[in-house]
Amino acid sequence: MLTRRRSNVLIAIAMFVVGVLIALSPIGAAFDRALGPARFGVAHRTASGQVVIVEMDARSAATIKRWPWSRTNYADVVDHLRQAGAASIVFDVDFSANSDAPGDRAFANALRRAHGLVAMPTFGQSADSSEHRTIDALPIALFRPFVALASVSISPDADGQVRLMPLGTITAETPRPSLSAYIAQRSGTADAQFPVDMSIDPNTIPRLSFVDVQNGAVNPSSVRGRNILIGATAIEMGDRYGTPSWGVIPGVVVQALAAETLLRGVPTVGSMIVPLLLAALGIALIVSVRSGEHIFLTTAGASLSLSTIVLGAQHWLLIYFPLAASLGVITLTGVVCALREMADRFRTQRIVDELTGLPNIRAFELERRESSGETIVVALLENYESLLAVLGTRASADVVMRVADRLLLVAQGGAIYRTGERQLSFALAADSPVNESLEGLRAILLRPVEAAGRLVDITVALGVSIDPAAGCERQHADAAIAAEQAGRDGVFWQLSDTRNEDLERSISLMGELDAALEAGEIEVHYQPKYSLRADRIASVEALVRWPHKTRGFVSPEVFVTLAEKTNRIAPLTLYVLQIVMKDLAVWRNDHRDVTAAVNISAKLLSTASFNASVEDLLAVAKIPATALIFEVTESAAMSDPAGAVAALRHYREIGIAVSMDDYGTGQSTLTYLRELPLNEIKIDRSFVQHAHLNRADAVLVQSTIQMAHDLNLKVVAEGIEDIACLRFLRSCGCDFAQGYLISKAVPAHMLIAMLDQKAKIAA
Repeated sequence: MLTRRRSNVLIAIAMFVVGVLIALSPIGAAFDRALGPARFGVAHRTASGQVVIVEMDARSAATIKRWPWSRTNYADVVDHLRQAGAASIVFDVDFSANSDAPGDRAFANALRRAHGLVAMPTFGQSADSSEHRTIDALPIALFRPFVALASVSISPDADGQVRLMPLGTITAETPRPSLSAYIAQRSGTADAQFPVDMSIDPNTIPRLSFVDVQNGAVNPSSVRGRNILIGATAIEMGDRYGTPSWGVIPGVVVQALAAETLLRGVPTVGSMIVPLLLAALGIALIVSVRSGEHIFLTTAGASLSLSTIVLGAQHWLLIYFPLAASLGVITLTGVVCALREMADRFRTQRIVDELTGLPNIRAFELERRESSGETIVVALLENYESLLAVLGTRASADVVMRVADRLLLVAQGGAIYRTGERQLSFALAADSPVNESLEGLRAILLRPVEAAGRLVDITVALGVSIDPAAGCERQHADAAIAAEQAGRDGVFWQLSDTRNEDLERSISLMGELDAALEAGEIEVHYQPKYSLRADRIASVEALVRWPHKTRGFVSPEVFVTLAEKTNRIAPLTLYVLQIVMKDLAVWRNDHRDVTAAVNISAKLLSTASFNASVEDLLAVAKIPATALIFEVTESAAMSDPAGAVAALRHYREIGIAVSMDDYGTGQSTLTYLRELPLNEIKIDRSFVQHAHLNRADAVLVQSTIQMAHDLNLKVVAEGIEDIACLRFLRSCGCDFAQGYLISKAVPAHMLIAMLDQKAKIAA
């Protein structure tokens, strides 16, 4: 696996190389073109006002009408501009062909009077539509002695957008400044280009209508000392170009923007190396941080810093550095590093216990695969549930960490793993004297630990497996079983018995249970609950049955108990609940008031996923929630009282009745009667069976029924096997009777037959 530092170096180098490749490729240029509007749109600038456009606009075209215009019109404009004090007069109009003779003479005379104030365009054009040869177009010979010549060449990029303008070109074998260079009085090499500053708002360039100037209808102050650029803006005259920031605009406006750009200085295109080196610094910062939030902030900061530097160089130094490749590679680095952190976090979450930060069972198994010949030790915190009830989750996790600190004294490699809620595991070297190593821990683990500001006693039992040939998982399981056995036997530690046949049978049986649930081989039978007031079957209790294909009938006491121990009780209970709902939907068509009770394990009450699954089943069931009763034992409230009460109250709120099973067999019955949201209680058979014969049992049953009724609770008596007992219960006012006298548990189709018979039990 790569070290963090090496990973950082590899990512940084790879990202820099990617940046160089993008910058050198057509992709980089395309990205920079796409980025153009954004980089110019950060801060729009107002034109200097030094360049004024005299526009041959639609109004002028409508007034003069005849096209091409007689050059007497241009003569009038030149005379008025000269008289108003224009600094220069530059035409973006083609004068390379003769017009009407009087107009040409009048225009030539006006140019003579201007004494070199006027510049006219020169350009190259195709000689023929079928040839690539070009010829140079110059103003007619009549005008050339009195004017300066400047290039009007505009070369859009491949996408049709104008971004660069020339400083000059060569026409008629003579270097000529461009119109913009002539206006701004900038010199440069022929065919050298400069980027146009598209942050200048073309709408802020002063404009005068051609006919207004011709008629002398403009204020001389708007012309005096200004550079005048004359060209067509009317749509019907053509001469329009696309720009990245301002859309399609007239060519004369493009020339004005270029002139405004050069008035500030001659901008240049900077080397890609500078932004790439700046990006390299950003990349180095990004790969050095760890958390996702810091990666985001560093990436944003590096991008902002790079953009600020590049845009600052563009604005103040007039150097246009390519930005897209460097900005893109910084963003890509942030994405790569964020994905790496997500992968690292996911990997960490998979191998680290969330509450304690200790490595978990996955980490234990991964590291053990690379080890051999070790002794595995499992430490079981026997009183963890009590600690959890008293201290809460966070403080209990602190207790686990304090115990882990003490186990470190003997752990090989200095690693303690939390492999279960109340289970810590570690390894000893195969040649370590187990007895000496573990006995040395006894005194240390007997000392209380501090948690939540109090000293807490802990009870720890250790299990040891010294059979590395069994494989990591089996060896660890053996050690865990040995720890459980040590706790039951009251010893500090115990060596595992790898020949545990009961374990083999249990593991095999639970695997078969999973398959039986999936195949629908687990059956649900129903034992009636007889209403002593209505003299009929008013409710049933759902009981699970497993007719195994090869083992024969498997007792519920065996597989339900194992299901609870191996965390399979939730899928088993949901399976039963789903079947009960389907059966209820069938028989309630004719027996609408019959309800069904389902036993709910104490482990499930505070399990959010189980409670959510129950509600999902109810949402699609064809029965009301009031058709269900959940039977729980009082032990359901012992490990998590608040959670159990909250869950039961929620069941009550959505309509499910709650019954306490095996009433009278627990330790704190009266307390739970007061605190649990019950609808009924079931008196255990041990009190009921002989109540009609035994005075003590009779008193207990009578008083329990009276107390339950005072608390608005129904009472079910279990274990009824003879008529005399049933008569006694009637005399006590008991609500329901359940037992073999009524019926044993029967399949659903037999129950329906019993309901249809509506037989009464004489008593």
